[in-house]
Amino acid sequence: MIKEASVEKFLDDLASSKATPGGGSAAAVMGAMGAALVSMVCNLTIGKKNYAEVEPEMRAILADSEALRSRIAGMVAEDVAAFDQLMAAYGLPKDTDEQKAARSAAIQEGLKGATDAPLACARACADAITLAVRVAEKGNKGVISDAGVGALAAQAALRSAALNVYINVPMIKDPAFAESRKAEVEALLARGTAEAEKAYQITVSRL
Repeated sequence: MIKEASVEKFLDDLASSKATPGGGSAAAVMGAMGAALVSMVCNLTIGKKNYAEVEPEMRAILADSEALRSRIAGMVAEDVAAFDQLMAAYGLPKDTDEQKAARSAAIQEGLKGATDAPLACARACADAITLAVRVAEKGNKGVISDAGVGALAAQAALRSAALNVYINVPMIKDPAFAESRKAEVEALLARGTAEAEKAYQITVSRL
C-alpha cells in the first residue's frame, strides 16, 4: 500500500512516468507532514514544567492533529483510487450510442470523485493549519519553528489540493455540483492563507 511505502519508494513512483501517484497524492503527503509537525510541537510541550498551564490544551490539540494526520495520510490512496476510477471510465467502449451514454455517465461520476477526493484533503489541511496557529501561539519555544513549518506545509497541501479540484470542475456537467465545490475550495483557500500567515508571523515573533 502507498501509505506504508518508504519515502524513497514514494518519491521514485512520483517521479516515474506512471500517472499515479501524482499531485493529489503529493498534496496528501504534505498535509500529513503538516499535521505531524503540529503533533511534534505538542509532544515536546507536554510534560515540560514551563508549559504546565497549556498542557491540557496541547493534549487536546495532539489528539486532533494525530487524527488528522491519519486521515490525511489515508487520502494518498484515496486520490489514486479516484484517479484510477476516472481513467477506467475513459477506457470504456464507445462503439454504440448506448455505450457512449454509459461511458459519458461513468466519466461524469469519475470526475466528481476526482474532485471530492482533493476537496476532502483541502478541508483536512485547513483544519491542520488552524491547529498550527494554536501551537505557534502556546507551544514550546524551543521547537516553535516547527509550528511554522507545519502551517506552511499544510498550506502548500491545501493549495495543491485546490488545483486538483480546479482542473476537474470545468469538465463536470452538473453546474450545481461544480459551483458548490469551487465555492467551497475558494473559501478554504481564503481561510488557509490567512491562518497560515498568522501562524508564520506568530512563529517569527517567538523566535
